[in-house]
Order: sequence, then C-alpha cells, then structure tokens
Amino acid sequence: MAESKVISDCKVVIIGGSAGSLHALMDILPAIPRIDSFALVIVLHRRGGDDQTLEGLIKIKTKIPVRIIEDKVSFLPGFLYVAPSNYHLLFENNDTLALDTSEKVNYSRPSIDVSFESAAEVYGKNLVGILLSGSNADGTEGIKAIQKAGGTIIIQDPASAEMPFMPNNAILNTTPDYILNTQEILNFILSINN
Repeated sequence: MAESKVISDCKVVIIGGSAGSLHALMDILPAIPRIDSFALVIVLHRRGGDDQTLEGLIKIKTKIPVRIIEDKVSFLPGFLYVAPSNYHLLFENNDTLALDTSEKVNYSRPSIDVSFESAAEVYGKNLVGILLSGSNADGTEGIKAIQKAGGTIIIQDPASAEMPFMPNNAILNTTPDYILNTQEILNFILSINN
C-alpha cells in the first residue's frame, strides 16, 4: 500500500459494490454527518426495472440529502447520489450526470467500471474510489482508471467483506492506496477535506 495520502481537495467520493455491499454501506452511511465540500456517489449492482427501494432505504439511513439521478441532472457537492437500476452512470465535464443504456459490462448495468472510469476522466486527482464486497470482477478496471488519473483508491478488506471475490480481484490487479474494513472506511471518509 502507498503511504498515507492527505485528501484535502476531494470533489467526489464514489463507492461501488455488489453482493454483500449493502451491509457495509449500512455500517458507513448512518455515521456520516452532512457533507459540504464533496459529493458522495453510490454505484451498486441492482435488479432491472424502476425500483427505487435502495434510494428509499438510503434516504432513511443517512443525514446526507439524497438526490434522485435523472439524465443531465446537475451534480453538486453536499449531496448523495445513487446510480439508478438499468443505466450506466456517467460524469460530464460541466458538473452534470448522464445516464446510458449501452450494453451491460460485467453482466451489470449500472457497471462499477463504467462509472469509475467516467469519474476518473472528469475528476482525476480530486476523486476517491472505494470498492466494496461483491462476487464478480466489476470495479477492478475502474479502480485502475482512478489510480492512473491520480485519484485515491480504497478497497474493502476482503476479510471484512461478505463476498470477498470483488475486493480480492482488485487487490490482485492493482496497488491500492488503502485496504480497509468498514469502520476504517468510515473514518477515512470523515477525514476528507479536514
């Protein structure tokens, strides 16, 4: 792992996960107070359709205001955004979000790789990418893109993940800045821009 980085100009924290990651999020999100200087984005593998159960659950569990994502919605600090089911979430240079219905990547739409790579292109060194529990390889290429762009990458410690395949795969194929359990991930997020 790299030496500790000081994260003082973060604009976006993007969290990706699949099977088992909802439990990790429920350990992390309720303990985060309102954020002002960056946006928080969650990209989870989900069932298709218009189900907004995940957004509803997160709204109940967090103090951060949740904005529903629609195509071309403005992307602002201080809010939490959840990638909708059946769309890839893309980031645009004019601080807007776009939705894409192209082919699934790693059997998923939204794909963690697609969103992480898009965020890396726009936010570079001002981006923190966090990869949680999951059972396929999605996220590894996205984590690589964030790191290549100068951002910070955190991978959930596989020993603390319900489904360790996704974090293990990313660890085997990258040099993460941090490998952390959920409490340590929470502490890291609380330290951003402070």
